Amino acid sequence: MKLNIALLAGDGIGPEVTAQAVKVVDAIAEKYNHEITWQPALTGAAAIDAVGEPYPDSTHEVCANADAVLFGAIGHPRFDNDPSAKVRPEQGLLKMRQKLGLFANVRPTFTFPSLIDKSPLKRERIEGTDLIILRELTGGIYFGERGRKDGDNTAYDTMTYERHEIQRLAEKGFKMAMKRSKKLCCVDKANVLESSRLWRETVQAMEKDYPEVEVSYEFVDAVAMRLVQWPSAYDVMITANLFGDILTDEASVISGSMGLMPSSSVGSKVSLYEPIHGSYPQAAGKDIANPLATVLSAAMLFEDMDLSDEAKAIRDVVNKSLAEGIVTEDLSEGGKAYKTSEVGNWLAANL
Repeated sequence: MKLNIALLAGDGIGPEVTAQAVKVVDAIAEKYNHEITWQPALTGAAAIDAVGEPYPDSTHEVCANADAVLFGAIGHPRFDNDPSAKVRPEQGLLKMRQKLGLFANVRPTFTFPSLIDKSPLKRERIEGTDLIILRELTGGIYFGERGRKDGDNTAYDTMTYERHEIQRLAEKGFKMAMKRSKKLCCVDKANVLESSRLWRETVQAMEKDYPEVEVSYEFVDAVAMRLVQWPSAYDVMITANLFGDILTDEASVISGSMGLMPSSSVGSKVSLYEPIHGSYPQAAGKDIANPLATVLSAAMLFEDMDLSDEAKAIRDVVNKSLAEGIVTEDLSEGGKAYKTSEVGNWLAANL
């Protein structure tokens, strides 16, 4: 198969971790006789520095014409520390999601057998955890009307949803549940928010189309508590943009490190694959960042291309690296800590 992949390394540790994923994907291509064409493009602070905007038209053209997008991270401290900055790296990510129509963020959370005791949660609470959170990505409070009034003394952000936005995410959730344990949880705040009541009534109306799926409805604050009490009780969860942003980060620590969890953002055309961690500027250029989340995001890319053998080969070699202690300093616990590039080289060689 010929694959044209847009490569958006981004900021901070983004270039370092994506470089390792490229090594792994190229090794898979050689092993399974695929032809990969990489198309690098700028985004985030790197793009602001180069052309003055975080998601330039040239980058969008590269992404729109690709079969998939492999993305690193966005963000830089000089923007975080400047509340008055008019142009920010994160604006590029929101713009990219909108222009590419990436309406669903798919965040799996699972445990690794060799790392289960490194989780901050007890083994008996997390064993067997294998859940997916589908976060709505192009609506809600991040895209609603916002502003200041009363002489800048009052600020407001508006959470707005249209029924079709909820339906298309819920449809993806129902179909995913059908392929898994046939359990779907809709996470909302319907006891307080009108937008959440629309979420709940929309999903309830869709239940008849998926009679085999057991659907539950839970408030987001209760889910935040239960995720750390018994995460294995959940399978597929769907939720709004803001709630999903918070819950997926909470769920990510179950595995023991944010550097281990992959994700994808999918729409009707091209999909984007990225680690869930941020740009981690403190580690940028030091060759110490964990590349495994980015590598596992590449596995999701192959899975979505119906190349399941290739995806399994990546997951297997990652599990082997963890079991044999070929890990970066965040997982070494006093043992030998390998460099980011060394882990990438080991993975590629073992494929």
